[in-house]
Amino acid sequence: MPQCEMCGAESSSLTTTKVEGAELELCDECSDFGTEVRTESSSSSSTKYSTSSSSSSSSGGSSSSSGGSSSGGGSSRRRRDMFDDMEEIATDYDDRIRTAREDRGLTQEELAQELNEKASLIRKLERGDVLPSDEVQTKLERKLDISLSEGAGDEDAEWSGGSSTTTTLGDVVKRKD
Repeated sequence: MPQCEMCGAESSSLTTTKVEGAELELCDECSDFGTEVRTESSSSSSTKYSTSSSSSSSSGGSSSSSGGSSSGGGSSRRRRDMFDDMEEIATDYDDRIRTAREDRGLTQEELAQELNEKASLIRKLERGDVLPSDEVQTKLERKLDISLSEGAGDEDAEWSGGSSTTTTLGDVVKRKD
């Protein structure tokens, strides 16, 4: 006996119903959740995959495959976005801030006062608990004459060396060809 594809109840008669874009074979109770789909011939409704639904899905498939191939061709060339122009903050920004502050003989409170920021923010930055906002980063760079951004050369060198001991997914997964 066929089962309802929504609730799993066995029913002698199922209705093809469209629920949120999906065509399902549903019992009378569950068919209230969607819109009944009229089939062209009653003989094709006896099988799960009717000829009318397969022809409509094949025509839909051809249009989606042509759309997929056009987007697939475009995916070889990645679009530029706003993040391409942004500089990343250095991984050792906390050490850079602390070292520059100590070199100038300033306490955290004195630096905070000169930057018009709270001393707790300076403490959090030097511990690496928070990332500096763009405004605070600019103030720190100007006051301490440092750069808190990663240079493009540093970033490339970090990834091209391959001497990292961190295991990545690529180290573990084996491709099936």
